[in-house]
Amino acid sequence: MSPFTGSAARTPDWKHLRVEHTDGVVTVTLARPEKLNALTFGAYADLRDLLAELSREKAVRALVLAGEGRGFCSGGDVDEIIGATLSMDTAQLLDFNRMTGQVVRAVRECPFPVIAAVHGVAAGAGAVLALAADFRVADPTARFAFLFTRVGLSGGDMGAAYLLPRVVGLGHATRLLMLGDSVRAPEAERIGLISELAEEGSADEAAQTLARRLADGPALAYAQTKALLTAELDMPLAAAVEMDASTQALLMNGEDYAEFHAAFTEKRPPQWKGR
Repeated sequence: MSPFTGSAARTPDWKHLRVEHTDGVVTVTLARPEKLNALTFGAYADLRDLLAELSREKAVRALVLAGEGRGFCSGGDVDEIIGATLSMDTAQLLDFNRMTGQVVRAVRECPFPVIAAVHGVAAGAGAVLALAADFRVADPTARFAFLFTRVGLSGGDMGAAYLLPRVVGLGHATRLLMLGDSVRAPEAERIGLISELAEEGSADEAAQTLARRLADGPALAYAQTKALLTAELDMPLAAAVEMDASTQALLMNGEDYAEFHAAFTEKRPPQWKGR
């Protein structure tokens, strides 16, 4: 969590998202309920830029990504994105697809845990946003569908072919990305796509509870754990254990490690400082 910032101040308002800050927890809500929170060019760009801003703020300890209304996110807007891309040239299309990938990278690389609170549909890009999160808290109405082949595109969109096999295994990922079939909450939980299955109608509440737990915990330890989980996906074991050793040596020199020992000795809960 770098303290170094440039000239730009925090963006006060986001046109395409609802953003709320509460004691270290940021809640980002996709708020186009009449369109099942379908994403637009502006929504993608706002997510990319918001995550970059929040990553520079030491006060952010956890982020909840939620959807307003009947579902989480139905993917890219058919008219505003799919229709518009038909008239774009290759350079424009490459810029757009790189931007969507930048959103996924921002979710994976931001230094705080991201929790997707999923109810109803999480389709296409919405399914990938949930997949990119560190935790997926869903209620029984949730259903995930990676629909890219259904519109004539590769199932490996926005990093899905990289992330999904690592979450559910190659066999399940092949089926989901090739066929684009909908996966409902019970199966999603069984194959590991859901981190926590909440009661119906309570995914947002359960996600906030988890976010509060994370926000009150050792933020630097969580940030480094997230970084290692991402970085070590493609490392050989020797490189991974060396990175683990270096990370632990740094954290053992931190205030939170000493605070744990003091709290244990004094028989009290630790007061984590994220340092």
